[in-house]
Amino acid sequence: IRPQTKHLTLTNLSTFSPFLLLGSRAAEGKLAQKLLHDLFTNYTSALRPVEDTDQALNVTLDVTLSQIIDMDERNQVLTLYLWIRQEWADAYLHWEPEVYGGLDSIRIPSSMVWRPDIVLYNKADTQQPASASTNVVLRHDGRVRWDAPAITRSSCRVDVAAFPFDSQSCRLTFGSWTHGGHQLDLWPGAPGARLADFVENVEWRVLGMPARRSVVTYGCCSEPYPDVTYTLLLQRRAAAYVANLLLPCVLISLLAPLAFHLPADSGEKVSLGVTVLLALTVFQLLLAENMPPAESVPLIGKYYMTTMALVTASTALTILIMNLHYSGPGVRPVPAWAQTLLLGYLARGLCVRERGEPCGGSQQPPVPSHPSMHPKPRLGPGSGAGPCPEPRCPCHQEALLRHVGAIAVACRNHRAAQRLRGDWKRVARVVDRFFLAVFFAMVLAMSLLVLGHAI
Repeated sequence: IRPQTKHLTLTNLSTFSPFLLLGSRAAEGKLAQKLLHDLFTNYTSALRPVEDTDQALNVTLDVTLSQIIDMDERNQVLTLYLWIRQEWADAYLHWEPEVYGGLDSIRIPSSMVWRPDIVLYNKADTQQPASASTNVVLRHDGRVRWDAPAITRSSCRVDVAAFPFDSQSCRLTFGSWTHGGHQLDLWPGAPGARLADFVENVEWRVLGMPARRSVVTYGCCSEPYPDVTYTLLLQRRAAAYVANLLLPCVLISLLAPLAFHLPADSGEKVSLGVTVLLALTVFQLLLAENMPPAESVPLIGKYYMTTMALVTASTALTILIMNLHYSGPGVRPVPAWAQTLLLGYLARGLCVRERGEPCGGSQQPPVPSHPSMHPKPRLGPGSGAGPCPEPRCPCHQEALLRHVGAIAVACRNHRAAQRLRGDWKRVARVVDRFFLAVFFAMVLAMSLLVLGHAI
């Protein structure tokens, strides 16, 4: 009989255990209501909760960065989503947990307790900040913890001198609006903002957000005002700008020196330079739309302007080189200094040679001939001194001799003019090869200098 009685007793206890749990929760709820009634019977949230009015109330501020919503470089406004935690001690809200069934903390609406008027000093929002409707955690020793989310719009000076490889530092200064340092003392709860719950941004990389406390005396008031400043350190992710704006400009700028390598007889040397200049102008317009306005010209803007200046200079030099190449019939001989410097040393150094001539060969430039330097041809055996004994010799045909002499002189002059034009064409090739090397070196140096910031 005893085992059966024991079994019935255990069954009855297991059946009534939920009712016992509900009864304990009901008792805990009644104790919480009694505690709430006892605490707030004569409590007011309008005054600072200190026993001595000359005593400063210490407030601890913690900030958790959750997300970078927007960085408006044009208007210099930073929009963030933050979790703000404030802790302080309320001298009138404490109790003994043993009196209230071991209840050591309660959660109540934040509007029921006194709250510090901590605001963002450098906010850039015209709307009034809405009070957060979150609860506060009240402990038995009077400590109050208030966690509230906030979307802040703060002013941030954006320096885009190194765009798109720039780094920014934006400050968020929190402090009391009406309480001075003798009434409310503000301290940071950690060396910096917490970044454990941060949502990564596609454009900005967060390097840190250190906190610094400072005490400032303003001109309007005689008492000092403590504040906590969080400095958000940002670095721009430049991969998209390099792929969409910088690399096309580098590739297009490398086409500009190729105009010097293009043969002059093709007739496309100037057209290539103009086409490259138009392409750079289109990319300059795209850059102006994506680039924020600033007092100084950004790095990529300087690169675009320098590249366009080089393309313009290369087009102008191409026109001058083509003028040398297509020299007219009244061309003068190549000067002696040009023959020595351009056709001599520079041609060998740049390996500009004629067909069949080895690279670096020391071929002297041909000296232009003059008709007086060539002897007159002998037209027959009787062309010497004295009368010709043969009656049918062509030397007796004076008119024919004059025409043949004129044709010979014209041929010699034509060959001399061709040699002069050949010399000027070779000068044009040497100058082409020289500016090809110079412009390629300048474009590569500028491109490596700009791309070096991305490494």
